[in-house]
Amino acid sequence: MKPFLFLLIFVLSFSCVENSNSKLEVEDTQVSVTKLPYFNSPDFTPKWERVKHRIPEFSFTNQDGLTINNETYKGKIYVADFFFTTCPGICPKLAKNLSILQEAYKDNEEILLLSHTVMPWIDSVEKLKNYAENNNVNSKKWNLVTGDKDQLYAIARNGYFADEDFKKTQDESEFIHTENFILIDKEGHIRGVYNGTIELDIQRLMRHIKLLEKEG
Repeated sequence: MKPFLFLLIFVLSFSCVENSNSKLEVEDTQVSVTKLPYFNSPDFTPKWERVKHRIPEFSFTNQDGLTINNETYKGKIYVADFFFTTCPGICPKLAKNLSILQEAYKDNEEILLLSHTVMPWIDSVEKLKNYAENNNVNSKKWNLVTGDKDQLYAIARNGYFADEDFKKTQDESEFIHTENFILIDKEGHIRGVYNGTIELDIQRLMRHIKLLEKEG
């Protein structure tokens, strides 16, 4: 009987550990996650020490015709994405979820939003202005920017690592489109990547913003 009892206890103990680990994987680890990783490569391998990679210098024009650059976001936590105004697919979902973030942080001057067009040859300042009005964009909270195509595509690929296909093809002529929201900390580091079309990921993003706020 003793060997049988020992085996039974071992199996039950292993099951408890396995179930516990599974639970941690399913839950969003609100308790266990106390610090966000850093990301410095297109494969988004998490690094737990501060990395050198930061969002490169940029200068674009927003929906009000104002210059938007790194100074605009210096010392701010912000969420960046890439879109185009005539997109009939995922962009309306992205805009809707960014609107949720805009409302959630409307009174928090430390948190901003930044949407880059990937069709600057169509998305003029006027087009962005119309899009902003149709989506109730608050210019003090959320910048929609256009500019030079090469600069926009370069920062998407080399700054935010937003072009998943470019990792495989290395084809600079390929059109960029991604549903990712990228979370940037006050020092310009990438600290999280989220599917901007999924409500649960938006909730996770908001929890992670709280963690960045605690970093000071």
